[in-house]
Amino acid sequence: MVALLGPQDEFLMIIEQAFEASVHVRGNEVTLSGSPAEVHLIERLFDELVTMLRTGQGLTSETVERSIGMLRSETTERPAEVLTTNILSSRGRTIRPKSLNQKRYVDAIDKHTVVFSIGPAGTGKTYLAMAKAVQALQEKEANRIILTRPAVEAGERLGFLPGTLSEKIDPYLRPLYDALHDMIDPDSIPRLLTAGTIEVAPLAYMRGRTLNDAFIILDEAQNTSPEQMKMFLTRLGFGSKMVVTGDITQIDRPAGADSGLNVVRDILTDVSDIHFSWLTSHDVVRHKLVGSIVAAYDAYEAADRRPHVAPASHLPRSQH
Repeated sequence: MVALLGPQDEFLMIIEQAFEASVHVRGNEVTLSGSPAEVHLIERLFDELVTMLRTGQGLTSETVERSIGMLRSETTERPAEVLTTNILSSRGRTIRPKSLNQKRYVDAIDKHTVVFSIGPAGTGKTYLAMAKAVQALQEKEANRIILTRPAVEAGERLGFLPGTLSEKIDPYLRPLYDALHDMIDPDSIPRLLTAGTIEVAPLAYMRGRTLNDAFIILDEAQNTSPEQMKMFLTRLGFGSKMVVTGDITQIDRPAGADSGLNVVRDILTDVSDIHFSWLTSHDVVRHKLVGSIVAAYDAYEAADRRPHVAPASHLPRSQH
Protein backbone atom coordinates (compact mmCIF):
# COMPACT_ATOMS: atom_id res chain seq x y z
CA MET A 1 0.00 0.00 0.00
CA VAL A 2 2.88 2.37 0.72
CA ALA A 3 4.23 1.85 -2.82
CA LEU A 4 0.72 2.24 -4.28
CA LEU A 5 -0.25 5.41 -2.42
CA GLY A 6 3.19 7.03 -2.54
CA PRO A 7 5.41 8.65 0.07
CA GLN A 8 3.21 10.66 2.45
CA ASP A 9 0.21 9.65 0.30
CA GLU A 10 1.53 11.72 -2.63
CA PHE A 11 -0.11 9.50 -5.29
CA LEU A 12 -3.37 9.31 -3.35
CA MET A 13 -3.59 13.11 -3.31
CA ILE A 14 -3.03 13.23 -7.09
CA ILE A 15 -5.87 10.72 -7.56
CA GLU A 16 -8.22 12.65 -5.27
CA GLN A 17 -7.56 15.89 -7.16
CA ALA A 18 -8.05 14.23 -10.57
CA PHE A 19 -11.43 12.60 -9.87
CA GLU A 20 -14.77 13.80 -8.56
CA ALA A 21 -15.02 10.99 -6.05
CA SER A 22 -13.99 10.20 -2.49
CA VAL A 23 -11.18 7.73 -1.82
CA HIS A 24 -10.94 6.29 1.71
CA VAL A 25 -8.03 4.08 2.73
CA ARG A 26 -8.04 1.94 5.86
CA GLY A 27 -5.28 -0.61 6.21
CA ASN A 28 -5.15 -2.57 2.96
CA GLU A 29 -8.69 -1.64 1.96
CA VAL A 30 -9.70 1.18 -0.41
CA THR A 31 -13.31 2.40 -0.46
CA LEU A 32 -14.60 4.57 -3.29
CA SER A 33 -17.74 6.70 -3.40
CA GLY A 34 -18.99 8.95 -6.18
CA SER A 35 -20.60 8.69 -9.61
CA PRO A 36 -20.42 5.20 -11.17
CA ALA A 37 -18.30 6.49 -14.08
CA GLU A 38 -15.69 8.11 -11.81
CA VAL A 39 -15.58 5.14 -9.45
CA HIS A 40 -15.09 2.79 -12.41
CA LEU A 41 -12.19 4.89 -13.70
CA ILE A 42 -10.49 4.91 -10.29
CA GLU A 43 -10.90 1.11 -10.05
CA ARG A 44 -9.23 0.75 -13.44
CA LEU A 45 -6.47 3.15 -12.38
CA PHE A 46 -5.66 1.12 -9.25
CA ASP A 47 -5.62 -2.07 -11.36
CA GLU A 48 -3.10 -0.46 -13.73
CA LEU A 49 -0.90 0.86 -10.92
CA VAL A 50 -0.86 -2.52 -9.16
CA THR A 51 0.08 -4.21 -12.46
CA MET A 52 3.00 -1.78 -12.86
CA LEU A 53 4.19 -2.46 -9.32
CA ARG A 54 4.10 -6.22 -9.96
CA THR A 55 6.48 -5.79 -12.90
CA GLY A 56 9.03 -4.43 -10.44
CA GLN A 57 8.73 -0.89 -11.78
CA GLY A 58 8.30 1.70 -9.06
CA LEU A 59 5.63 4.35 -9.39
CA THR A 60 6.25 8.08 -9.66
CA SER A 61 3.87 11.03 -9.58
CA GLU A 62 4.48 11.40 -13.33
CA THR A 63 3.49 7.75 -13.93
CA VAL A 64 0.26 8.23 -11.96
CA GLU A 65 -0.61 11.46 -13.81
CA ARG A 66 0.09 9.92 -17.22
CA SER A 67 -1.98 6.84 -16.36
CA ILE A 68 -4.91 9.07 -15.40
CA GLY A 69 -4.56 10.99 -18.68
CA MET A 70 -4.63 7.77 -20.73
CA LEU A 71 -7.70 6.43 -18.93
CA ARG A 72 -9.48 9.76 -19.41
CA SER A 73 -8.74 9.66 -23.16
CA GLU A 74 -10.57 6.32 -23.45
CA THR A 75 -7.91 4.56 -25.51
CA THR A 76 -7.88 0.80 -26.01
CA GLU A 77 -4.26 0.55 -24.85
CA ARG A 78 -3.66 -0.09 -21.16
CA PRO A 79 -1.44 2.42 -19.27
CA ALA A 80 0.44 -0.50 -17.66
CA GLU A 81 1.29 -1.88 -21.11
CA VAL A 82 2.40 1.52 -22.44
CA LEU A 83 4.44 2.62 -19.43
CA THR A 84 6.26 -0.69 -18.80
CA THR A 85 7.53 -1.19 -22.38
CA ASN A 86 11.33 -1.39 -22.13
CA ILE A 87 13.27 -0.13 -25.15
CA LEU A 88 16.78 -0.05 -23.78
CA SER A 89 18.51 -0.61 -20.44
CA SER A 90 21.78 1.20 -20.03
CA ARG A 91 23.95 2.29 -17.15
CA GLY A 92 21.41 1.41 -14.48
CA ARG A 93 18.40 3.09 -16.10
CA THR A 94 15.71 1.93 -18.49
CA ILE A 95 14.40 3.97 -21.41
CA ARG A 96 10.64 3.57 -21.90
CA PRO A 97 7.88 5.46 -23.71
CA LYS A 98 6.13 7.79 -21.29
CA SER A 99 2.94 8.49 -23.20
CA LEU A 100 0.52 6.70 -25.50
CA ASN A 101 1.72 8.59 -28.60
CA GLN A 102 5.33 7.75 -27.73
CA LYS A 103 4.41 4.06 -27.49
CA ARG A 104 2.69 4.25 -30.89
CA TYR A 105 5.76 5.99 -32.31
CA VAL A 106 8.09 3.27 -31.00
CA ASP A 107 5.78 0.56 -32.38
CA ALA A 108 5.73 2.32 -35.77
CA ILE A 109 9.55 2.18 -35.91
CA ASP A 110 9.32 -1.60 -35.47
CA LYS A 111 6.69 -1.98 -38.19
CA HIS A 112 7.80 0.48 -40.90
CA THR A 113 10.96 1.16 -42.88
CA VAL A 114 10.63 4.96 -42.82
CA VAL A 115 9.01 6.85 -39.94
CA PHE A 116 8.50 10.60 -39.65
CA SER A 117 8.04 11.93 -36.10
CA ILE A 118 6.67 15.45 -35.89
CA GLY A 119 6.10 17.31 -32.63
CA PRO A 120 7.28 20.09 -30.30
CA ALA A 121 10.43 20.21 -28.20
CA GLY A 122 10.72 17.70 -25.38
CA THR A 123 8.42 15.02 -26.79
CA GLY A 124 11.23 12.46 -27.11
CA LYS A 125 11.27 12.35 -30.91
CA THR A 126 15.04 12.07 -31.30
CA TYR A 127 15.76 10.42 -27.95
CA LEU A 128 13.44 7.47 -28.55
CA ALA A 129 14.67 7.07 -32.13
CA MET A 130 18.25 6.90 -30.86
CA ALA A 131 17.25 4.37 -28.21
CA LYS A 132 15.70 2.20 -30.94
CA ALA A 133 18.88 2.62 -33.03
CA VAL A 134 21.11 1.47 -30.17
CA GLN A 135 18.73 -1.45 -29.52
CA ALA A 136 18.93 -2.44 -33.22
CA LEU A 137 22.73 -2.31 -33.05
CA GLN A 138 22.86 -4.42 -29.90
CA GLU A 139 20.47 -7.00 -31.36
CA LYS A 140 22.42 -7.05 -34.65
CA GLU A 141 19.41 -5.82 -36.63
CA ALA A 142 21.69 -3.06 -37.97
CA ASN A 143 25.44 -2.94 -38.50
CA ARG A 144 25.78 0.78 -37.87
CA ILE A 145 23.99 3.91 -36.73
CA ILE A 146 24.06 7.09 -38.78
CA LEU A 147 22.92 10.30 -37.10
CA THR A 148 22.59 13.46 -39.13
CA ARG A 149 21.06 16.91 -39.02
CA PRO A 150 21.23 19.98 -41.27
CA ALA A 151 23.67 22.72 -40.26
CA VAL A 152 21.24 25.51 -41.02
CA GLU A 153 23.81 28.25 -40.49
CA ALA A 154 26.51 26.58 -42.59
CA GLY A 155 27.12 29.87 -44.43
CA GLU A 156 28.35 33.17 -43.03
CA ARG A 157 27.88 32.63 -39.30
CA LEU A 158 29.62 29.27 -39.32
CA GLY A 159 32.59 30.86 -41.05
CA PHE A 160 33.19 33.13 -38.07
CA LEU A 161 33.60 30.18 -35.69
CA PRO A 162 37.19 29.15 -34.94
CA GLY A 163 38.67 25.78 -35.86
CA THR A 164 38.45 23.17 -38.59
CA LEU A 165 35.26 22.33 -40.50
CA SER A 166 34.46 19.46 -38.10
CA GLU A 167 34.96 21.79 -35.12
CA LYS A 168 32.68 24.39 -36.74
CA ILE A 169 29.98 21.76 -37.37
CA ASP A 170 30.27 20.17 -33.91
CA PRO A 171 27.88 22.58 -32.08
CA TYR A 172 25.05 21.50 -34.41
CA LEU A 173 25.69 17.82 -33.67
CA ARG A 174 26.24 18.18 -29.91
CA PRO A 175 22.63 17.26 -28.94
CA LEU A 176 23.10 13.92 -30.73
CA TYR A 177 26.32 13.21 -28.83
CA ASP A 178 24.60 14.12 -25.56
CA ALA A 179 21.84 11.57 -26.17
CA LEU A 180 24.41 8.91 -27.13
CA HIS A 181 26.18 9.38 -23.80
CA ASP A 182 22.92 8.51 -22.04
CA MET A 183 22.65 5.19 -23.88
CA ILE A 184 26.17 3.88 -24.44
CA ASP A 185 29.18 3.61 -22.16
CA PRO A 186 31.01 6.92 -22.83
CA ASP A 187 34.37 5.15 -22.94
CA SER A 188 33.24 3.03 -25.91
CA ILE A 189 31.82 5.92 -27.98
CA PRO A 190 35.19 7.10 -29.43
CA ARG A 191 35.98 3.52 -30.48
CA LEU A 192 32.58 3.11 -32.15
CA LEU A 193 32.97 6.46 -33.91
CA THR A 194 36.48 5.61 -35.11
CA ALA A 195 35.31 2.23 -36.44
CA GLY A 196 32.38 3.85 -38.26
CA THR A 197 29.86 1.78 -36.28
CA ILE A 198 28.34 5.09 -35.22
CA GLU A 199 28.57 8.07 -37.55
CA VAL A 200 27.48 11.58 -36.60
CA ALA A 201 27.67 13.93 -39.56
CA PRO A 202 26.01 16.96 -41.18
CA LEU A 203 23.33 16.21 -43.75
CA ALA A 204 25.56 17.43 -46.60
CA TYR A 205 27.86 14.43 -45.97
CA MET A 206 25.07 12.05 -47.02
CA ARG A 207 25.04 13.11 -50.67
CA GLY A 208 26.02 10.41 -53.18
CA ARG A 209 25.90 7.54 -50.67
CA THR A 210 23.76 4.40 -50.39
CA LEU A 211 23.27 3.38 -46.77
CA ASN A 212 22.78 -0.39 -46.35
CA ASP A 213 22.18 -2.32 -43.09
CA ALA A 214 22.01 0.91 -41.12
CA PHE A 215 19.67 2.68 -38.71
CA ILE A 216 19.60 6.25 -39.99
CA ILE A 217 18.19 9.23 -38.08
CA LEU A 218 17.66 12.69 -39.55
CA ASP A 219 17.13 15.21 -36.76
CA GLU A 220 15.79 18.80 -37.04
CA ALA A 221 14.30 17.89 -40.42
CA GLN A 222 12.17 21.05 -40.47
CA ASN A 223 15.37 22.89 -41.44
CA THR A 224 15.96 20.87 -44.60
CA SER A 225 15.10 22.16 -48.05
CA PRO A 226 12.77 20.00 -50.20
CA GLU A 227 15.82 19.04 -52.28
CA GLN A 228 17.81 18.00 -49.19
CA MET A 229 14.89 15.90 -47.94
CA LYS A 230 14.62 14.07 -51.28
CA MET A 231 18.39 13.54 -51.31
CA PHE A 232 18.32 12.08 -47.80
CA LEU A 233 15.37 9.74 -48.35
CA THR A 234 16.90 8.34 -51.53
CA ARG A 235 20.02 7.28 -49.59
CA LEU A 236 17.98 4.37 -48.16
CA GLY A 237 19.66 1.04 -48.84
CA PHE A 238 18.81 -2.63 -48.25
CA GLY A 239 18.28 -3.74 -44.65
CA SER A 240 18.05 -0.17 -43.36
CA LYS A 241 15.54 1.87 -41.37
CA MET A 242 15.10 5.63 -41.41
CA VAL A 243 13.60 7.89 -38.76
CA VAL A 244 13.06 11.57 -39.58
CA THR A 245 12.28 13.93 -36.68
CA GLY A 246 11.31 17.58 -36.66
CA ASP A 247 9.19 20.37 -35.22
CA ILE A 248 7.28 22.30 -37.88
CA THR A 249 6.73 25.18 -35.42
CA GLN A 250 10.49 25.88 -35.15
CA ILE A 251 11.71 26.34 -38.72
CA ASP A 252 15.01 28.24 -38.95
CA ARG A 253 15.11 28.45 -42.72
CA PRO A 254 15.08 31.88 -44.43
CA ALA A 255 11.68 33.56 -44.65
CA GLY A 256 9.72 32.29 -47.63
CA ALA A 257 11.91 29.18 -48.09
CA ASP A 258 10.00 25.88 -48.10
CA SER A 259 10.72 23.33 -45.38
CA GLY A 260 11.48 19.84 -46.66
CA LEU A 261 9.49 18.40 -43.76
CA ASN A 262 6.39 20.41 -44.66
CA VAL A 263 6.59 19.47 -48.34
CA VAL A 264 7.23 15.75 -47.74
CA ARG A 265 4.00 15.41 -45.75
CA ASP A 266 2.01 16.18 -48.89
CA ILE A 267 4.13 13.90 -51.09
CA LEU A 268 4.52 10.70 -49.02
CA THR A 269 1.46 10.52 -46.76
CA ASP A 270 -0.14 7.67 -48.72
CA VAL A 271 3.02 5.69 -49.55
CA SER A 272 3.04 2.21 -47.97
CA ASP A 273 5.73 1.36 -45.39
CA ILE A 274 6.10 5.06 -44.55
CA HIS A 275 4.47 6.25 -41.33
CA PHE A 276 3.85 9.74 -39.92
CA SER A 277 3.78 9.86 -36.12
CA TRP A 278 2.41 13.01 -34.47
CA LEU A 279 3.37 14.09 -30.95
CA THR A 280 1.83 17.01 -29.02
CA SER A 281 2.46 19.07 -25.89
CA HIS A 282 0.76 16.23 -23.94
CA ASP A 283 3.75 14.02 -24.84
CA VAL A 284 6.42 16.37 -23.48
CA VAL A 285 8.62 14.36 -21.12
CA ARG A 286 11.02 17.03 -19.95
CA HIS A 287 10.26 19.04 -16.82
CA LYS A 288 6.45 19.25 -16.60
CA LEU A 289 6.71 23.03 -17.02
CA VAL A 290 8.00 22.50 -20.60
CA GLY A 291 4.63 21.01 -21.60
CA SER A 292 2.85 24.02 -20.11
CA ILE A 293 5.22 26.41 -21.92
CA VAL A 294 4.64 24.66 -25.27
CA ALA A 295 0.84 24.73 -24.78
CA ALA A 296 0.93 28.41 -23.75
CA TYR A 297 2.95 29.36 -26.84
CA ASP A 298 0.54 27.39 -29.06
CA ALA A 299 -2.42 29.27 -27.56
CA TYR A 300 -0.62 32.63 -27.88
CA GLU A 301 0.31 32.04 -31.51
CA ALA A 302 -3.23 30.90 -32.33
CA ALA A 303 -4.60 34.11 -30.78
CA ASP A 304 -1.90 36.21 -32.48
CA ARG A 305 -3.09 35.03 -35.90
CA ARG A 306 -6.45 36.71 -35.27
CA PRO A 307 -6.71 40.35 -36.42
CA HIS A 308 -5.95 42.85 -33.67
CA VAL A 309 -7.71 46.20 -33.14
CA ALA A 310 -5.78 48.68 -31.00
CA PRO A 311 -7.79 50.27 -28.15
CA ALA A 312 -8.57 53.95 -28.75
CA SER A 313 -6.39 54.94 -25.77
CA HIS A 314 -3.36 53.44 -27.55
CA LEU A 315 -3.84 55.37 -30.81
CA PRO A 316 -1.93 58.55 -31.62
CA ARG A 317 -3.71 61.68 -30.37
CA SER A 318 -4.55 62.74 -33.95
CA GLN A 319 -6.55 59.49 -34.49
CA HIS A 320 -8.80 59.73 -31.39
